[in-house]
Amino acid sequence: MVQLEEQCIILELESTGKEAVLRELAGAVHDKCPSIDLDTITRILAEREQLGSTGVGNGVAIPHGKLPGLEELLLCFGRSSRGISFDAVDNRPVHLLVMILAPSDMAEEYLQTLARVSRLLKDATVGNRLLQAADTETILELFNRSPVPTP
Repeated sequence: MVQLEEQCIILELESTGKEAVLRELAGAVHDKCPSIDLDTITRILAEREQLGSTGVGNGVAIPHGKLPGLEELLLCFGRSSRGISFDAVDNRPVHLLVMILAPSDMAEEYLQTLARVSRLLKDATVGNRLLQAADTETILELFNRSPVPTP
């Protein structure tokens, strides 16, 4: 299973709007993998949001998409203490975001990762600890080593 990496963690997102936060998350992935075009990532995430918001409720959003030419699944974590209006299903602000990017020909691992991230972030204890984490090491520990609750 794919792991979150330190360089793809944004402890406090600067953006306050949905489109800007998608670009900020895309920028973190672009910084890690400069060969991935920033505008392409942003466009693919925006296109997915047009199908329906990836704001799943309880302060969580999981923007995701498939990128042609990508060779591996990538994750990026972002946190906003202010909260971001994200058109979430419960109309509440989003505080925790995990962006998932997958190669365009990947299906099973992509869906498994999406399900794993969703279950992890739905766990109130994990969510609260992610909100209160003071550093990237704590987020890595919670995200990569926490047992995933079963549905």
